[in-house]
Amino acid sequence: MATVSRSVHIALLDDHALFRQGLRYILQSLPYVETVVEAATFAELLAHCRQRLPDVLLLDLQMPEVDGAEATRLLLAEFPDLKIIVLSMFSADKFITQMMKLGVRSYLPKDSDQEQLSQALEAVLLTGHHFTPSISRALMRAVQHPTRQQPTTLPHLVQLTPRELEVLHRICQGRKASEIADELFLSRRTVEGHRQNLLEKTGAPNSAGLVVYAAQHGLLPE
Repeated sequence: MATVSRSVHIALLDDHALFRQGLRYILQSLPYVETVVEAATFAELLAHCRQRLPDVLLLDLQMPEVDGAEATRLLLAEFPDLKIIVLSMFSADKFITQMMKLGVRSYLPKDSDQEQLSQALEAVLLTGHHFTPSISRALMRAVQHPTRQQPTTLPHLVQLTPRELEVLHRICQGRKASEIADELFLSRRTVEGHRQNLLEKTGAPNSAGLVVYAAQHGLLPE
């Protein structure tokens, strides 16, 4: 299994000092984490991002001035490549689906242990996303039981090539680009090209959006 081979810079946005300090201690014990910066307010984080963009941002949903959803919108509008992982006490489907659709790379409960956090970080750094069983279930329930308050914004079914469909199926199964490349006897660059074509054709913002699109249009692998 691939591991993170470069030094990374992590940022934390949470208004609880003790939680930030504990999380920082855990992060600094990971071999690939070089630096960790803490921010108690969105303004502090924004100033830091403009000075040095972190490799990953760990974001709380409940903030006193700018909530997690609005913070995500603002940050990704200015820094579209920023990788955000939500750490929250809220585990309801509506929070998970909202944040995944906004473009965060993973969503973890605050009671996650060190191993779960490390797995999420490594997956996001290596593949760009990390789907937990909770995320997958929330996305599937959102598709199977849509509400009037959650209209789909994805386009109608588009024409996918057989190869794009094969890549889509494996993305839905949680495969990494390197694994897809090995299974389909392709280069990783070719796989990334197919993924980019899928994003452009479907209008999905990220891999989570591709899973939603596949579920909505009956394209999930059997």
